[in-house]
Amino acid sequence: MKKTIAILLLASSVLTTQAADHFSSLKREIAGKQRSVEHKDRDKYRHPLKTLEFFDVKDTMTVVEIWPGEGWYTEILAPYLKDKGKLYTAHFSADAKEPYYQKNLLEFVKKLNKQPKLYGKVELTVLQPPELLQIAPDNSADRVLTFRNVHNWMKSDQAAAVFKAMFRALKPGGILGVEEHRNSTLRPQDTKAESGYVTEDYVIALARNAGFEFLAKSEINANRKDTKNYPDGVWTLPPTLILKDKDRKKYLAIGESDRMTLKFIKPQ
Repeated sequence: MKKTIAILLLASSVLTTQAADHFSSLKREIAGKQRSVEHKDRDKYRHPLKTLEFFDVKDTMTVVEIWPGEGWYTEILAPYLKDKGKLYTAHFSADAKEPYYQKNLLEFVKKLNKQPKLYGKVELTVLQPPELLQIAPDNSADRVLTFRNVHNWMKSDQAAAVFKAMFRALKPGGILGVEEHRNSTLRPQDTKAESGYVTEDYVIALARNAGFEFLAKSEINANRKDTKNYPDGVWTLPPTLILKDKDRKKYLAIGESDRMTLKFIKPQ
């Protein structure tokens, strides 16, 4: 009996040490010089440490970042995973019809090429629904992460297809982490998400329809100052500030949007 207890205590100690190591490594990359000052200034709204901890991202994992944009999270995930793990970044297609997609991809690729020691192991894949949906090899990823993208897929009627693609990429037991602008439950959800806001129930339904099971949610990225009723939608708030100088102080005081942070699992 004493021997069994000793083994359990040793195993617990090892797991605690490993968790502390992951935490220390992640914290170091969030504070790292590879991140721009502008990006670090947004940590108070995006809470990258708590968010990635909630998604239980370890530096030994295979992770897929969906539509990384200019690389806000890539600056953290790439150095965190480069030695022991693997990072796929599923970006826009170079043949996309929209000039914004092409420009955004070009800037991202330049960013990766500029620092090969940091980003050289990142594998760039393509997500451009409905044609291009292979974000990583099937059943290969421990985590798939998407930050403020669901409304874009809804606008093009491709949300269901993308959730199925994320499901295919994950290993059984793998976790999908979703952060998205959170709509009020008092308003009916526009299926096109023209305002940029989506209800938690709508996202949960999309995930479940793709085969996921809901695990948990967090208020890490909540912002109760966000009234969600702006004529120009979520882009009225920072960082976009679509109205430019009009009521600028007011919207800066609100800060970035109220966001849901949800976690789903691909069943074993």
